[in-house]
Amino acid sequence: MRSSARSTRASAAIDRLKRRSGNDNYSMSMNSGAMFSLLLATGGGESERLCEPMMMEDFVAFVNAYGPQTPKRVSKLDIEFSKQLTKKSE
Repeated sequence: MRSSARSTRASAAIDRLKRRSGNDNYSMSMNSGAMFSLLLATGGGESERLCEPMMMEDFVAFVNAYGPQTPKRVSKLDIEFSKQLTKKSE
């Protein structure tokens, strides 16, 4: 059960990367030592390994930082709050 939860967290990171990049060719591999690697399909059934095998926490952090990043959403309230902070500091 523990391995399944671990691979689900890693799979979710891969899904987020696919959405951010628009590339569905990313995948992961997991070896018997519960080490994960990021793979990119290059065609002809071949895959390129994009990182060395790493523990799940490190793998998720690597995948989250890999590729294009989603810009943070900023609300109107956040903008107004920032303006008030700069006024007070002047």
